[in-house]
Amino acid sequence: MRSALRMGFAVFIMTSPSAFAAGAKAPLQVVVSREQQSLVVYDGDTVVATSRVSTGKAGHATPTGIFSILEKRRRHESNIYSNAPMPFMQRLTWSGIALHGSNHVPDYPASHGCVRLPSKFAARLFKMTSHGMHVIVSDRQVAPVEVADEMLFQPSRPPPQGPALSDIPLRPAIGGLNRSAVEVAMTDKRPAPIASAEEKAPIRILITRRGTQENVRDLQALLNTLGYDAGVPDGVNGPTTAAAIETFQGEEGRPVDGKITPELIDAVFRKAGRSAPLNGVLRVRRQFQPVFEAEIAIAEPESPLGTHLLQFQNLDARTGEGKWFGISLENRLSKATKKRLGITAEGGPDLTSTLEWTLDRITVPEDVRERISGLLSNGSSLSITDNEFGLETGKGTDFITITRETRE
Repeated sequence: MRSALRMGFAVFIMTSPSAFAAGAKAPLQVVVSREQQSLVVYDGDTVVATSRVSTGKAGHATPTGIFSILEKRRRHESNIYSNAPMPFMQRLTWSGIALHGSNHVPDYPASHGCVRLPSKFAARLFKMTSHGMHVIVSDRQVAPVEVADEMLFQPSRPPPQGPALSDIPLRPAIGGLNRSAVEVAMTDKRPAPIASAEEKAPIRILITRRGTQENVRDLQALLNTLGYDAGVPDGVNGPTTAAAIETFQGEEGRPVDGKITPELIDAVFRKAGRSAPLNGVLRVRRQFQPVFEAEIAIAEPESPLGTHLLQFQNLDARTGEGKWFGISLENRLSKATKKRLGITAEGGPDLTSTLEWTLDRITVPEDVRERISGLLSNGSSLSITDNEFGLETGKGTDFITITRETRE
């Protein structure tokens, strides 16, 4: 079966060279299957090109998850493996994972973690792609499907007069742009909103559960407001923060241990006259830089969200609306992760229903929706996952989600 599929990939490439030119300007997606040792390029839910590949061998497995092309080089040499040539390199992580051409692409995993492509195909793919384009790596073969849901965003037509949507008080992202930089992302005042939505750089949206960093940062800010010196609200629980917590605990007649618990957070919020924060967070990046983040609500938090990527495209000049195409990935959460996140229930019966169910459970405040609608453009994407973003997400990246497949 695998041989038949791989022959189909080769035939498609040979008989459809015009597909490369046809899809050159579209917001494409690349999907790699480790099981099939294959790569498929999609324009929405339409196959544009396919190829065989060779992924990482045992001990050097290519990671699965949601990636973006961070860097492109026609000529590149490995700085890890004896300056091995990596022509038409397209970097997926700064830790060394990339797509690249090779003269040795066998019918099995053979690389040290990268995705090897036949040399001619690598050159063609290089011409099709752009920085920031999504690459999905999965064990099984997955494909995007059109998704319609009221929760999904659509571009807004800016009013002729009135304040920019950037004046809505949203929290700048951690370590990201300052307030003036955030306000650059404002409503376009030109009279051609659809053209504007097509021209603006696409944004990357991540929806996930509120994590430790958000809890610590807000706790620090409130402790400072109450007169306890918790240091700079940076989301890091250091000695200064621990000392402030211990002082608060002592004055409130609580056990003094310096630990951050849900009970402590609730006590600090009540002391400050604040309601508890929402249990989800939405973050936005553009061109590998943080733009803003905001709180959202996740219903039925005891159930997993799953891991999904949706891409916005096919903007209609008449209606001003576009289409969303979604892909769902398997992602096995460890028992420790489930306990930390408060997940006690299993997911939906299949990946497709899980995505629809997950979208129905997410509530985004109206002011945040308006802000995103003003930023949304062709090729923008939305990632949803239970995990906080990991070490691969940082300066010079989009939101990188590493998954753990159920079958290894």
